[in-house]
Amino acid sequence: MLSLRPYQQAAVSAIYQYFAEKDGHPLVVIPTAGGKSIVLASFIQGVLQQWPDQRILVVTHVRELIAQNHAEMMGLWPEAPAGIYSAGLGRRDIGARVLFAGIQSIHRRAYDVQQCDLLLIDEAHLIPRASDTMYRRFLDTLVRINPKLKVIGFTATPYRLDSGLLHEGEGRMFTDIAYEVSIRDLIDHGYLCPLISKATDLTLDVGGVGSRGGEFIPGQLQAAVDREAITRAATDEILAYGEGRRSWLAFCSGVEHATHVAEALRERGVACATIFGDTPGNERDRIIAAFKRGEIRALASMGVLTTGFNAPAVDLIAMLRPTKSAGLYVQMAGRGTRLAPGKDNCLVLDFAGNVARHGPIDAVKAKKPAEGEGPSPTKICPDCDSILAAAVRQCPDCGHQFPPPEVKVAATASTLAILSAVRAEWMEVSEVSCRLHEKPGKPPSMRVDYSCGLVRHSEWICFEHAGYARQKAVDWWRRRSSAPVPSTVAEALRSTDSLVVPTAIFVRPSGRFTEVVNHRFEPWPQASAPSATASPAASVGSMPAIASAIPGATPVAGSFARSPARTSATRGAA
Repeated sequence: MLSLRPYQQAAVSAIYQYFAEKDGHPLVVIPTAGGKSIVLASFIQGVLQQWPDQRILVVTHVRELIAQNHAEMMGLWPEAPAGIYSAGLGRRDIGARVLFAGIQSIHRRAYDVQQCDLLLIDEAHLIPRASDTMYRRFLDTLVRINPKLKVIGFTATPYRLDSGLLHEGEGRMFTDIAYEVSIRDLIDHGYLCPLISKATDLTLDVGGVGSRGGEFIPGQLQAAVDREAITRAATDEILAYGEGRRSWLAFCSGVEHATHVAEALRERGVACATIFGDTPGNERDRIIAAFKRGEIRALASMGVLTTGFNAPAVDLIAMLRPTKSAGLYVQMAGRGTRLAPGKDNCLVLDFAGNVARHGPIDAVKAKKPAEGEGPSPTKICPDCDSILAAAVRQCPDCGHQFPPPEVKVAATASTLAILSAVRAEWMEVSEVSCRLHEKPGKPPSMRVDYSCGLVRHSEWICFEHAGYARQKAVDWWRRRSSAPVPSTVAEALRSTDSLVVPTAIFVRPSGRFTEVVNHRFEPWPQASAPSATASPAASVGSMPAIASAIPGATPVAGSFARSPARTSATRGAA
C-alpha cells in the first residue's frame, strides 16, 4: 500500500480543509520533483471513493505530464475510471470520469466534456491572466455548464513574470494558496537532492539586449551569446567541471545556440543531442530514453525540458540562457533536484548570471511587475568558486571562512549575527513558552518562543486562521500531541501540558528576522494525520458542505522545560 510522504499527505488534507472553510480556487505549491503527481492521484482517489458521481478533469500543456499524471493515478489505483484526451498521445477518452487532458486538444471540447465538478490544473503558472486564451475560454465554458465548478492549481512556482503572484491582482484565476512547502525544506529532509553552484570564468554579456514583456528579446539574446569563441569557452568549462558527472543538461538561448553548443560538446567527445519545441514526439521520446539509459551524456535544449521532464540522474546543469523570469530560473534548476542512486548533488554552472539576478533558488521572491530588477547580493568563494549569498560567513561547500563584518554597536540586541549564514542551522532548545498574540484586524494566534542558549526564536501558530495557515497549525499540533486539535488559541493554551517539546529547532534568516522551519524530537513523535488511503470525510466533512465555513477565550500562557517525554505545563498570565 502506498504511503504518502508527510508533506504530500498534508497537501491533500489542506485541499479539503480549504474547501471546508472557503469558497474559492486554491493553489497547491510543491517544488519540482516533490511529487505533485501522487498528490493529485491521492486527492482524486479520495474524492471518488466518497463521492463516486464527481467528474474530474486534470489539464496541463505537456504530453509528458499528461502521461505521467495518468500513470501515477493508475499505479495508485489500478481500477480508477481514468482516461486520456491528448492528440499527442493518440487517445480521446472523452467520457472517462477522470480525464487527463492536454489543453491544446481539449479547449474546444467543453460541451463534449459536459458537467465537470473539479478542474485540476498542473503547471498552473503557465496560465496567462488575459481573458482571451485557451485556458480562460475553456474555463468560462465549463463554468457556464456548472457554476459550482471548483478549480485547483498545482505548481512549483506560484508566480508569472508579467503579473506577479498567481493569486493576487486583477484578472487572477486563483484566490489563495491552500498549501505550500519549500524546496529548502524538502532538501533538508532528504526528499530532494541538493543543488550546488560554481562561479564560471565565462559570464554571458546581456548588456545590449533589450527587453519585451519583462523578458529578454529572444532574437537579440541569441545574437549576443551565440558566438563561437563564447561557446567554446563555455563548453571547456562544462567539460572541466563535468568530469565524474554522468548526466548533463544545457539550457540555451535559442535553437541555433543549442545546436552550436551540442556540436562543440560532440567535437570534444561528449555524446550530446538537441531537443526543441518542434522536435517530433517519437524522436523526442527516443532521445530522452537514450539519455536516461546513459547512452547520451548531454542534452542541449531551447524552450523545452523545463516542465514535465523527469530524468533523476541529472547531476550537472549548464545555464546558458539568461532570463528575467524567476519561474523559468527555478524550473531550470529544479531539473537537478531528483534523487538518484550514486548522486550526491547536482552542480549548476550559471554562465547566465541567473543566480545573481534572482538569488538562491530557495529564497526567490516573486517581484510585482512594477518592481525593479536589481540583482540579489552574492559573492564568490575564493577557494572553490561557489556562488553564495552575501551574508554567508562560512562556505558550505569547502568550509572557507570569510572575515567577519565590521562590528557596529546596535541599540538593541539581535539574533541575526548568530545566524549570519543563509544556510539554516539546528539549535538546541532549553525552554519553550506559549502565549496569546493579537494583531489588529487579524485572528489571534499562539506565539511559541524557543529559548536557545542566550537567544530566542519565535513562531506563530494560527489555529483560528483559514486555509493554509490553519492546516499548518493542525500539522504542528498533531506532531506534538494526541489530543484533539484546538479550534482556538485559548483551547491550545489550556492544553499545552499534552505537548511533546522539541529538543532542537532548525532556524534560518528571513529578512531582518529569523524563521523556525523544522523541529527535532527525541523520540520523534508520529503525526496522527490520516493515512494516504484514509477517508477524507473523517477530517473535513462532506463535499456538499464544500463552501461552508467552520465557525471559529480568555488568554492563557504556558511555559515548559525540555524533556524527552511528554511534559506538564505551568500556566500563568500572558
